[in-house]
Amino acid sequence: MDYKKSKASTNTLTQNIMDYARGTGNIYESVAIMSKRANQISAQMKTDLSKKLQEFASGSDHLEETFENREQIEISRYYEKLPKPTLMAQDEFIHDKIYFRNPAKDKNRQD
Repeated sequence: MDYKKSKASTNTLTQNIMDYARGTGNIYESVAIMSKRANQISAQMKTDLSKKLQEFASGSDHLEETFENREQIEISRYYEKLPKPTLMAQDEFIHDKIYFRNPAKDKNRQD
């Protein structure tokens, strides 16, 4: 899922905790899945932002020569306005957009 097109809320909303247990049967397992997905989204956002800001990097590292670049500020503001990775992961999990599997449960089914 492209995080830029996420329909997740930018504010935290109260959720029914039993909605989390629906997919896995275990609330804690669901939270672990959402946590791992949030880390993936966060890492992807960080690399994308770093790539975009790298275009504006200067060769000198002098503190006196710091310039404000309007485009750089706009890019940073855009990423600040995006929903937090945890909210995106929660939205994906609630709407069954995350693929997950538990190898331990798969092993027990084969036995």
